[in-house]
Amino acid sequence: MKYVWSELKQRSMSADDVVRLVPSGGRAFLHGGAATPTVLVDALARRTDVEGVRVYHVHTEGGLAIADPSCEGRIRSVSLFTGAAARPAIAEGRADFMPVFLSDIPHFFRSRRIPLDVAILQLSPPDEHGWCTLGSSVDVALAAFESAAIILAEINEQMPRTRGESFVPFSRISAFIATDRPMHMHPPEPESPIEGRIGEIIADLVEDGSTLQMGIGAIPDAVLTRLHHKRDLGIHTEMFSDRLIPLVEAGAVTNKHKAVFPGRILTAFCVGTRRTFDFVHDNPFVTFAGSDRTNDTASIRKNPKVVAINSAIEIDLTGQVCADSMGHRIYSGIGGQMDFIRGAALSPGGKPIIALPATAKGGTISRITAELKPGAGVVTTRGHVHWVVTEYGAVNLQGMTLRERAEALISIAHPDFRAELRRSVAAIRHFDFGGL
Repeated sequence: MKYVWSELKQRSMSADDVVRLVPSGGRAFLHGGAATPTVLVDALARRTDVEGVRVYHVHTEGGLAIADPSCEGRIRSVSLFTGAAARPAIAEGRADFMPVFLSDIPHFFRSRRIPLDVAILQLSPPDEHGWCTLGSSVDVALAAFESAAIILAEINEQMPRTRGESFVPFSRISAFIATDRPMHMHPPEPESPIEGRIGEIIADLVEDGSTLQMGIGAIPDAVLTRLHHKRDLGIHTEMFSDRLIPLVEAGAVTNKHKAVFPGRILTAFCVGTRRTFDFVHDNPFVTFAGSDRTNDTASIRKNPKVVAINSAIEIDLTGQVCADSMGHRIYSGIGGQMDFIRGAALSPGGKPIIALPATAKGGTISRITAELKPGAGVVTTRGHVHWVVTEYGAVNLQGMTLRERAEALISIAHPDFRAELRRSVAAIRHFDFGGL
């Protein structure tokens, strides 16, 4: 049988009719990132004839109507990694947050630890053989597709067709809406002098032949723009974005020395602008896979010189890294930080890096602290942390005592806070810092 999209899309339904297949009391997965099927999310939020629906998702783009107060009691958002749209509902107790490694989520779905009834996805149109793709986000969506009995889709003609583990059969789709709309965009952020300086410091730590993992944001972007002179870099990451493309075009990325998918970029999802989506479209140089594969520590460590660059909200003087909350207030999630920090640490010549500006709120708060705020979540433990970088330098805490760690971290804190940090840690641990 030959599939012809122009004919198949005549079977499309309205968004309201598609989401009528979500049952009361059901558990649904919602595609995230640039692949968030916003048309279906909005339609689900409009339903007043359901109750007790739980919707599991990672970070979403384009708003999250199901987290609106009007949906309380009918539909409950459950963030496995949250973003701006879900934070108010979580803080107000109208939505839930689950701390979990990104690498573990596919197993939760497949093992029925989280039993899914429905998967709500955004897909690329089927090819002549009847295969759609999960497009910009394979990550945990592949496992959700395999685990749910009901598949509801927005099939978007502007969704890129991606290679690797992205393919899913059109025949499994229960109901769909056909669209032709722009993807959710995430343009690169402008670089500040502080982020630029951090980028320079980290770039100096990257050797030729390194395998890179980095997330989205100004600091990873600042690093990428300073690596064009490097040679034979590899990419094994959970996320792909705009700033990586010029590095590929400059010839700095060859993936020559990678042990896992040599010769190809490996990623779980991508976010960015149309430039990113056009680059990954039907590109054999980029392989998409589930996060249980991209974020598998046993696979990551096989690659040489893995440089994993991750961010933090604050870090205490023992090396505990808080990256998912501001005190008790949930900000993001565990994500893949620990997966890659540990994988890089075990990689031959690897460098796990936590990067953050030394201060927040216009320089009024030090992000290097004597102790974490009450309620702050430890994402990377002090036993796992290695390199920490601010605009004031880079230190490697591996093999250091608590006293030595405090001294090292204070040396890269903002100068205005160093004396206060010495006094605080001296009072807590009875360290002698020259009488201060």
